[in-house]
Amino acid sequence: MTHIGSLEAGPHGTIADVAGVTVGHCTLAEGAVQTGVTVIRPHDGDVYRDKVPAAACVINGFGKSVGLVQLEELGVIETPVALTNTFGVGTIATAQIRAAIAANPRIGREDPSVNPLVFECNDGYLNDMQALAIHEAHYARALDACSVAFERGAVGAGRGMSCFELKGGIGSASRVVRCNERAYTTGALVLANFGRLPQLTIAGDALGSALLAATQETHVKPEQGSIIMLIATDAPLDARQLRRLAMRSTAGLARTGSVYGHGSGDIALAFTTAYTVPHDAAFIAVPPLVSDARLDPLFQAAADGIEQAILDALFSAETVAGRDGHRRISLKDALRTRP
Repeated sequence: MTHIGSLEAGPHGTIADVAGVTVGHCTLAEGAVQTGVTVIRPHDGDVYRDKVPAAACVINGFGKSVGLVQLEELGVIETPVALTNTFGVGTIATAQIRAAIAANPRIGREDPSVNPLVFECNDGYLNDMQALAIHEAHYARALDACSVAFERGAVGAGRGMSCFELKGGIGSASRVVRCNERAYTTGALVLANFGRLPQLTIAGDALGSALLAATQETHVKPEQGSIIMLIATDAPLDARQLRRLAMRSTAGLARTGSVYGHGSGDIALAFTTAYTVPHDAAFIAVPPLVSDARLDPLFQAAADGIEQAILDALFSAETVAGRDGHRRISLKDALRTRP
């Protein structure tokens, strides 16, 4: 797979190159049920007690996420980030609340409530979403599975996802930059479920039209997918700057051929691990922040990382058959079989 841009990747080439960040999956793959849950932990502690500065950018709001309103207001996340299918959002939010209460019995009583954070994409082409197969236990399994080493492609929340009418799913990447003579790492993770095949562009090459024959598609449907884009960094930024960083994900997304179609839910979230916001603190110790005038290398890392992560999802995925005989061919299989 082509390396995007001039910046170097970290040792794993994933979001886990940002120290402390881990990812876990729970995958359901049986017959018409092709779905799952993916969890991203910003650190290995209690995120409710030590919140993480973050901000989100809604590019096209065709989505059913939980937690964005409080995130926008307070600029922190206080649970791990969870990804799943559209009909699983409520169940996973409940699981996050239960997990936070188990660790902090004062929540909702002496202490404030907890803000669960769940993002979704619609995997209904391959997965029977009406089966409501996502249960609270699946969140716990994904959380327990969180590790620096994690699979990508048709796993976890990405199991039933489609991307450019091929098999999509989970993709990840990382980039190392220098700001103020210091090295910082920026990692990206995507849940890729968007795009129309004729628009697919890989490293600047418009390959989508040439692949139409391999997919045996008789016509191309309107854009009805979504993408969730997560950006992690160890650079010290505040919530306002993190929103600016999240916005740069759109540059990487556009390079792959997306036009953020009417039916696409496109959301980006950026967070930093450079410091935390203690729940009980009267004052917050914030390290010196990167100045706005020095953010361009991080912006480049975000754009390149998101583009790379989308390609990673496509190249990592396997061909999957799901409900009612529906099938999504992987990009690798499509490239092997194209005329």
